[in-house]
Amino acid sequence: MTATAPVPPAGSRDLPHPEREEIRLEYVLHALSEPVRLRIVRELSAEGDELSCSHFDLPVTKSTTTHHFRVLREAGVVRQVYRGTAKMNGLRRDDLDHLFPGLLDTLLDAAARQAARLTKG
Repeated sequence: MTATAPVPPAGSRDLPHPEREEIRLEYVLHALSEPVRLRIVRELSAEGDELSCSHFDLPVTKSTTTHHFRVLREAGVVRQVYRGTAKMNGLRRDDLDHLFPGLLDTLLDAAARQAARLTKG
């Protein structure tokens, strides 16, 4: 269920990302349907800046964390770039807002309301 993206040259540290016009709604929704990935996107949105993978304190193994970031990247939800030895993650808000106006804000608002409801109960 990955979007097609150019494959970087062997030995390159560039990661493949779908171009804006290749981002598909069903891939975005799939990526955001998993609680850990939704949590990552919520943190990126709240921060408003790039965050390293090590910033996130997730309740999963390192290999599972890597998988979650890859799903988000391949769906076009995040952009990952290397800065030195750190892999930095940024939300592709401009691309998502251009393609699906209001979708990201609606999903993030719903996730925040759900989190509040679940911590109350």
